[in-house]
Order: sequence, then structure tokens, then C-alpha cells
Amino acid sequence: MRPIRRVWITRAQPGAARTAARLTARGFTPVVVPLLTIRPLPDALKTAPDFATVNALAFTSPNGVEAFAALTPALRDRPVFAVGDATAEAARDAGFANARSAAGDIHALARLIAATSIKGLILAPGAREPAGDLPALLPACQIQRLPVYAAEETGAVPPADFDAVLLHSPRAARALAACLDPDAARNRLVVCISPAAAVPLQGLSFTEIRTADAPDENSMLTALGKSAGPV
Repeated sequence: MRPIRRVWITRAQPGAARTAARLTARGFTPVVVPLLTIRPLPDALKTAPDFATVNALAFTSPNGVEAFAALTPALRDRPVFAVGDATAEAARDAGFANARSAAGDIHALARLIAATSIKGLILAPGAREPAGDLPALLPACQIQRLPVYAAEETGAVPPADFDAVLLHSPRAARALAACLDPDAARNRLVVCISPAAAVPLQGLSFTEIRTADAPDENSMLTALGKSAGPV
């Protein structure tokens, strides 16, 4: 496997820029070519319930927080359950003071919600095509999904020169598998945020597929390791 210097960032903006800054601080050269773009759904609130009936919110990504917060200033006083620390931080930045992090994946989020005494409707703003089914994981709870954004493929051409690639979601992994020639993965490393994100890559010739120990970017960067430094 080639020395790791140039790291392809596939996630959508604005997250891609934040990841690029973190890679630069660690001595890598970020190659920002997003395979996904986030499109807010401006009419999302047409299918929203009466906010007076909402007792809590559940967010599975910062994108969901940002899209929902841009639609309405309401519900800032409601408790928020967030899938991870970055999502909880995004919620606090958007004015949701009472945000708790599950510090994990959607299953950890379900466990966090199940362990609380929250009753009544929990609104879950998120992607039009979510990676997981939170209501199905919590059949005893009243959870209503609210699609507030769509993650769409950019159709970008893969960069010719990269040593490793970061995949922050199964959706990004599927987009990569669709656009990358199998041989273009040879002698390169891929780091996945979860086992689910590694599944679409089985037909590619990556020298190594690493999976983060926890479904967050800190763990992904740990799995990436240290930069090989300048040429």
C-alpha cells in the first residue's frame, strides 16, 4: 500500500470543509471531491405535526439539525436526543440548549431514548432516505419522521491522485462503488465510519478496508493513522 498523504473526502459540504481542516492539521493533504450534496426540502413543514404536540426531538446527523433549524425557530426548548457528539454540538449551536448525545450510531440513539422518561411524540427530522429506521427500533415510542433534506449524488469524477478515502456514510460508499473503477482502488486505503459503509466496497480492489471503532469522525481519523509527511 502506498504511503498515506493525499486523502479523498467524499462527504457533502459543509462537513467536507471541516474534515479538510482537520486533515490539514494532521499533516495530510485533503482532496475534497464530495460524492453527495445536501438539498434542503423547503416544504418539509407541510407534513409536520402540530408543534404543540411534540415533546422531544431526535436527530441522526448535523445535516438534519441544520436543515430543520433553518425551517423554523420553534421547539428550541424541547429536549434533543442526538446520535453523536457532533450532532449534539450542532443542536446546541442552533439554539437547542438541552441536547444529549448517544455517542454512537442509531442503535445507541434508540437505547438513549428508551432509557428516558420522555412520553408522547418525538419528532425526528432527518434525511428523505434515512440510513436507519428509528421508529422501527422503538416500537413502544411515538416517533414521527420528518424528512427535511435529501442527500443526492453529485456525479463527481473521482480524483486521479489519492492515497486513502474517507467514507462517512453507507450512502457515500454506494456512490463511490458506482463511480470508481475497481482497479482505481488498488494500493489504496479506505476508512469507513461503520461496517454498513464497508459493505458496498466488496467489489473494489482496495488494499485495506478499515472500519472506525465508533461511528464518528474522531474514530475515523484514528483509524486513518498518521500522515506519511511530505514527499
